[in-house]
Amino acid sequence: MEKLDVLVVDDEPGIRSGINRILRNFSVSYPFMDDDIQFNILEAATGEEALEIINRKLPAIVLLDNKLPGMQGVEVLEYINNNQLDILVMMITSFASLELAVSATNIGAYDFVPKPFTPQELKASMENITKHYFLRRMTRKLHKEGKIIRFKFLTVLSHELKSPLNAIEGYLKLMQEKQAGDNIDDYQEMIDRSLSRVKSMRNLIMDLLDLTRIDSGKKKRDLRELDLELIAKSAIDGMTPLAVQRDVKLNLKVESQQSIMADAEEMEIVFNNMISNAVKYNKDGGSVNIAISSTSDEVIVRFEDTGFGIEKEDVPKLFQEFSRIKNSSTKNISGSGLGLSIVKKLVDLYNGRIEVESTPTQGSAFTLYFPILPSLNEITGLA
Repeated sequence: MEKLDVLVVDDEPGIRSGINRILRNFSVSYPFMDDDIQFNILEAATGEEALEIINRKLPAIVLLDNKLPGMQGVEVLEYINNNQLDILVMMITSFASLELAVSATNIGAYDFVPKPFTPQELKASMENITKHYFLRRMTRKLHKEGKIIRFKFLTVLSHELKSPLNAIEGYLKLMQEKQAGDNIDDYQEMIDRSLSRVKSMRNLIMDLLDLTRIDSGKKKRDLRELDLELIAKSAIDGMTPLAVQRDVKLNLKVESQQSIMADAEEMEIVFNNMISNAVKYNKDGGSVNIAISSTSDEVIVRFEDTGFGIEKEDVPKLFQEFSRIKNSSTKNISGSGLGLSIVKKLVDLYNGRIEVESTPTQGSAFTLYFPILPSLNEITGLA
């Protein structure tokens, strides 16, 4: 039985003792884990006391109150982030401080749970943050321990498909039993939700397949001269239905005709992911501008949107696997968190680079640079 250290930081003794009672005999179990996870509870009444404990014995999870005597909870969170400590933080806050709690998630907190909370609510939140902790740990092991860990990791992710499948099955049973009556219109919301979940599962599976093929190094690459304008137009055609739904205009500008030695499937993945993100994270009535140009030694592809934008401190997280930037504008947007990490891996295969410019509430621009016609031996050596 594995035990994770959980530090509870709250100046109310009743809250600390209540959390201790709830979690003392509580364990988290998943089918893909060798052992259940239990919790060893540490307590701190102030931010200063919390930092002493953190520096002495790094906990896996911190349950952090916003309002504390002396050092505030957000200052503790900033200390954890500034020192890049391997800790997941969940804010525990009163409803009056809900706005501050949401802001805290934007500067590094994983989640928040509002007070007063029931034992069931706390346990559900702990299950989620523990699962995230496990996934993150598996990701790190993946890079160190090879294919066996990757198999386990993919097993973990397959578990993610169970929840939407259960929901779809539930909706189908309701319709099968005609619990809402005989009028098909009464089931429209169930149908829409089911289709949405099916789409999310399909996208997750496709992203996982792309990631696995790239990381395995076993995919045979068909390198030949490609016209990126044709690749871009194909990707735009595929994303047009989603863009129409969002009233987002897709514009392509080719400043110079330039071919590149590349694998067509890899370039399609790059363009599809970049345009899909630019549409999904855009505002209704917005636009996406794709521009292809070149210099004497590089092909440059720029994807510019009028979307929600990204905070400066979140930019480094964009290309991490399973990383999704959460805020009030993006919380309802589904995604696997793999798209940009896949793009980064593919751009790296061509010795390219990515630059990101973004202004919150105004939009983002991703610029991809590909060396012109690198030697075939150089590319295949990286395959």
